[in-house]
Amino acid sequence: MGLRPVHVNIKAVDASVVGRFWAEALGWVAYSPGVTTYVGPAGGLVWPDPVVVGVDVVPVPGSKAAVKNRTHLDLATSSLDHQAELVARLKGHGATAVDIGQGDVPWVVLADPEGNEFCVLEPRERYRDTGPIAAVVVDCAEPLAMARFWGEALGWTVHRATEDLVLLRAANGTGPYMELFRSPAKDTAPDRVHLDLLPDPGGDQAAEVARLKALGAVDLDLGQGDVPWTCLTDPEGHEFCVLALPG
Repeated sequence: MGLRPVHVNIKAVDASVVGRFWAEALGWVAYSPGVTTYVGPAGGLVWPDPVVVGVDVVPVPGSKAAVKNRTHLDLATSSLDHQAELVARLKGHGATAVDIGQGDVPWVVLADPEGNEFCVLEPRERYRDTGPIAAVVVDCAEPLAMARFWGEALGWTVHRATEDLVLLRAANGTGPYMELFRSPAKDTAPDRVHLDLLPDPGGDQAAEVARLKALGAVDLDLGQGDVPWTCLTDPEGHEFCVLALPG
C-alpha cells in the first residue's frame, strides 16, 4: 500500500477561467464535475486517473498574494519551436512573463491569469516521457531532508541529489518528477498550489495519514470543517491533502 499524487491543486478566484487556461497549457480538457474544474486528458472525465497527475482548480474568495508560490509546475516541450509556440499561445490565453530573478536561462517563466508562476522548459531528454507536466517543483530550505520525507511518503526513487536540488520520480518511471529546489525565501502566505495524494487501491486513508505524521507531517486547519480529505503540512510547512478513496 502507499500514496501517489492524483492531481495538483490550484486555488483560483475564477476556477473556470484558470481551468481552461491549464487545459490549453497541457493540451488536455477542462471538466466541471462540480464546484471545481478538473483538467485531464481528452476522452471523458476519469477520476481517479490510474496514471495521469491531473490539475484540480478550486474556487476560493481571495486572490493570490504578491509573493512567489512555493510550488509550481514545469511544462515539457519537444523542441525549441514547440517551446516558442507554446509560450506564444499561452500569452494569447492570458499568461504573462514574470521575473523571479531567473536571469538568462533557456526556460521561460510565465504566470497564469491569476498570477501562479510556471515554467515552459526547453527540450530536455529527461522529460521526454513525462507527459505535459515535466515536474512539480517545490522551493524548500533543505532539499535533502525534504527528499527523505517525500521519498518515504510516496515510495519514489531519487534520481539526483545535491544540497541544492533533489529529483524524485515514481519507482515505475512514469509521470512527472518532483524537484525539491533550495530557496532562501520564507513564504508564510497560504499555499495556492499543492499536491493532493490518494491511497493506492485497497489502501486506508487513516493509516496513510498516521504514517505521514510519523514521518513528520502535521495537521493543518484551514477552516475546512468536516470534509472527506485530510489537510497536512510537510516538515517545512508545505500544504498537501490526503484524499479519501472513492466509495
